[in-house]
Amino acid sequence: MDSTITVKGQITLPKAVREQLHLKPGDRVKFFVHPNGAVFLLPKLPMTALRGIVKSPRRATLEEMDEGIAAGASARYRRLIGK
Repeated sequence: MDSTITVKGQITLPKAVREQLHLKPGDRVKFFVHPNGAVFLLPKLPMTALRGIVKSPRRATLEEMDEGIAAGASARYRRLIGK
């Protein structure tokens, strides 16, 4: 697939690319430039697109969260003092 760069530095994404990435007018894209010179184009998804991506069997209670925070802080402190 080819595309031409205009004098303003703009290109038209070929229809096959837009369809593959499910892009529609007004969508935003992100470019990543690899050190080897390759360029990657990805759709820039809103945070709401991440909703439901991680399935959890149940929600933790506040008490369980507090216990986990305390355990993590305690473990970190032990590592810092070398015990």
